[in-house]
Amino acid sequence: MPQNNPKRSSAKPQPRARLSRERVLQKALEIADQKGFHALTMRRLAQELGVEAMSLYYHFANKDQLLDAMIDLVFAEIELPSRGTWKSRLRARAVSARAVLVRHRWALGLMESRTSPGPATLHHHNAVLECLRTSGFTVAAAAHAYSLLDSYIYGFVLQELNLPFNRFEESSPAADSIMAEVAEGNYPYLVEMASEHVLKAGYDYSKEFDIGLEIVLDGLERLRDQN
Repeated sequence: MPQNNPKRSSAKPQPRARLSRERVLQKALEIADQKGFHALTMRRLAQELGVEAMSLYYHFANKDQLLDAMIDLVFAEIELPSRGTWKSRLRARAVSARAVLVRHRWALGLMESRTSPGPATLHHHNAVLECLRTSGFTVAAAAHAYSLLDSYIYGFVLQELNLPFNRFEESSPAADSIMAEVAEGNYPYLVEMASEHVLKAGYDYSKEFDIGLEIVLDGLERLRDQN
């Protein structure tokens, strides 16, 4: 009498996704976004991808090359409008840059540190300079304007990411601790700022960015017109 053999599953094991440069970069960005770029190692990246570390070196010779490519992706995410006035274009670029840097907070200290910039990085810088130079800025004024803009954007994001709270709804208990230190009468202007601005319902620190940006752009207009 023939024996009943258990049915064999007809399902075939799913093939492992092919390792590509894009897949490596996306996983590296994911790790850096969650843990910071210091937590990103080639060994950890390989483990997350389910491959041997040596497989990564086919795409990137070392971590520096990987970071160069990651920063290039970050620059590629920043909006670079090609139409409108120079102010509207630089305003949109600044707003986009801030959003991208908040999303990829690990990138803030690396944006201008790479010695092997990629094509997206070079395109970004060239596009900003093109906007300035074709809008009446001299070479020197364009350099001053670019430096000031990025100093404002990067500096604002750095401060924003490190504040104990950004909105009124998040202010307690950090605000209570701060106010306990300044409410004795020795710091009247700090108390005034806190009670009449920061600790009022509806306060949102992010609104300071747009106000400061307009002041910067107005100053750049005066710089352009003086040259």
